[in-house]
Amino acid sequence: MGGTIPRARVEGDATRLEPMLDLEWSRAIELPQAAMTAATPAELRRAWVHRAPEDSVLALFRASSGMAGPIPAPWWLRAVADGKLDSREQGFRVEDRIAQLLGPRPGWEFVPWAADGESGYWEFMPSERGKSGHAIPTTVMNTDRHTGWIDVLPAHTGRTPDPIPVAGLAGLRSRLGVFEAVR
Repeated sequence: MGGTIPRARVEGDATRLEPMLDLEWSRAIELPQAAMTAATPAELRRAWVHRAPEDSVLALFRASSGMAGPIPAPWWLRAVADGKLDSREQGFRVEDRIAQLLGPRPGWEFVPWAADGESGYWEFMPSERGKSGHAIPTTVMNTDRHTGWIDVLPAHTGRTPDPIPVAGLAGLRSRLGVFEAVR
């Protein structure tokens, strides 16, 4: 009978657990259900990646990214990890300035339920099902593809067109009349 009973644990016997990076990363970007009613990107910043120390966020992102290709993450985190953006705070400022520009303008609505980890996007609702008949409205979203940090996806039906890179907030402000002309 003595052979079937496991021996008592001693201090040096501590169980070793390897982190489950996929699960840990998923929890890091997870937003509470209440965030789905956010009207601005600032109201959406409730996940661990938004609040934890930036160096911890970067470390977990880099460890998780090394597993199996790209992982869901906010545009600003990819830009910071690539050395294109100096800090998470700079990314937040870009998002907040877009919100200050588009929020008060008629027809623009913030959509908080973007892809996992992303920061939401803005849609110009008059461009959807208006005279032009487009099924998908003009969309402004942040990107890490270029250092203007803003892409505009034109209103469309059918095949998704290539996004239009915009040269920052000044570029967006100067081209808003063109983007809003599609109705």
